[in-house]
Amino acid sequence: MDGTMKAIVKHHQGEGAQLQEVPIPAIRENEVLIKVKATSICGTDVHIYNWDEWSASRVHTPYVFGHEFAGEVVEIGEHVTMVDVGDYVSAETHIVCHKCPQCLTGQYHICENTQIIGVDTQGCFAEYVALPESNLWVNPSDMPTDIASVQEPMGNAVHTVLNGEVAGKNVAIIGCGPIGLMAVGVAKAAGASQVLAFDVNPYRLQLAEQMGATTVIHSGNEDPVERAKSLTNEHGVDVVCEMSGHPKAMDQGFKMITNGGRVSILSLPVRPVTLDVTNDIVFKGVQVQGITGRKMFKTWQQVSRLLQSKQVDLAPIITHHLPLEEFEKGFSLMNAGQCGKVVLHPNE
Repeated sequence: MDGTMKAIVKHHQGEGAQLQEVPIPAIRENEVLIKVKATSICGTDVHIYNWDEWSASRVHTPYVFGHEFAGEVVEIGEHVTMVDVGDYVSAETHIVCHKCPQCLTGQYHICENTQIIGVDTQGCFAEYVALPESNLWVNPSDMPTDIASVQEPMGNAVHTVLNGEVAGKNVAIIGCGPIGLMAVGVAKAAGASQVLAFDVNPYRLQLAEQMGATTVIHSGNEDPVERAKSLTNEHGVDVVCEMSGHPKAMDQGFKMITNGGRVSILSLPVRPVTLDVTNDIVFKGVQVQGITGRKMFKTWQQVSRLLQSKQVDLAPIITHHLPLEEFEKGFSLMNAGQCGKVVLHPNE
């Protein structure tokens, strides 16, 4: 397809981004071109927009960023067989090599040569995006585009929560950003006996209640560890899902976990974290998991089924819809923590 399109471009090595007119991407023989109907802002996008140490070490400007979306296939390469023009799709954002030891044993989510759409490649904050067909997920035709656009981050939440037993467990979600809020809903749907949500943002704690948290704790107003223990007969929680990335909060998570419990860490601390490994991990016999991406495509199946069955309803956390031209407002809301998920609509 010839012509140009609107896109949000990370135009320089510094704060901010620009709305620009750029060429519509050309597709290779194994790729498809997708007309983007909805694209949502992720915490990773905020890192890139703000230009922190991580993004400065990883991202090469100028380029189109963004990686969460839903859209319609409008053109396919000559070797594409799994999707067709008109299909309604979202995408797994990790492009993997299929050759490393991890890929060869089916562990694609930890491929050692992973490239991330909108981080290492051109992204979807645009009217069109080109992607390999192997990364596409065909959506149910009746799924709203805003919900379909946030399946990728919901996959992070599902992978984090369900990477161990949850039913009948006391689960702590530390950090109620959008993925933490999704994790609350997933834990509740999976049969957790208690879902304790921790944050310092009252707005997001209210959203956690709407997503099914049995108790919300403002970590700045009371001691999170003492409160968690008081709610679990002083034993501590069975599962901690660490979504905050804050060193103090992470340490509190290890202090509130019960002996033999599981700590699953999705967050990305920007500086070293000090933990009492002897007393809070070794002597407790704690299982510690690093969580990256989604299991391909097991997690996508779980996400789709949880949404189709309405066991998890993401509507409460999709708080803002904006045209692509108002992207700066969306990033301001994310930086202020005064939103759930912000969805941009490039073709409206």
